[in-house]
Amino acid sequence: MKLDQFKNRNVSGYIYYKHEEPAKTGWEKFCKVFRRSVKLELFAGLWIVFMEMAKGKKNSHAMQYPLEKMQIFPRYRSVHKLLRLLESGNERCIGCGLCEKICVSNCIRMDTKTDDKGRKFVSEYTINFGRCIYCGLCAEVCPELAIVHGDKYEYASEQRSLFGLKEDMLTPASTFKNSGQKEFEGYGSLSDNADKCVKKTPLSY
Repeated sequence: MKLDQFKNRNVSGYIYYKHEEPAKTGWEKFCKVFRRSVKLELFAGLWIVFMEMAKGKKNSHAMQYPLEKMQIFPRYRSVHKLLRLLESGNERCIGCGLCEKICVSNCIRMDTKTDDKGRKFVSEYTINFGRCIYCGLCAEVCPELAIVHGDKYEYASEQRSLFGLKEDMLTPASTFKNSGQKEFEGYGSLSDNADKCVKKTPLSY
């Protein structure tokens, strides 16, 4: 079907583009470039940008980064954190290894030891953030709510394999009381009606 015949067809919902003949001479090429460069749409866009700049910071929709940070919601799955018990300040992690087993990216490694009293504790805990897909399964399966997703989303690195060590993710013991750690409300935490949903164990009857 020829182009002229196609244009004459009455088809609703279509916008036909008028084909422009290619420029042959140098003057035609110059006029074509001039028409495309100095159209009114260019000045209209520049005028809108100038008016937004003239409004100032109060009426601006842009965020003044890095002076202003984006508000992160509790269930945002960002860089991991290891929490402590609010009552005693001890580490919540009991070294069960469920997070290491359920990790689909195979990026969590932990090493456990026993102390003088025969109690198991976690000596080494690392996460390869270069392989982590932030699925949240580790936080969801943790029985002690020890590993959670924090609010730190700025985590640029110069290397492909970026490891998060236990010392970097764990809440510091020296500044635990003044660190502002609260009960976690994000991904993997217990809901308000968790007591009603969880059934009692057979030994409690």
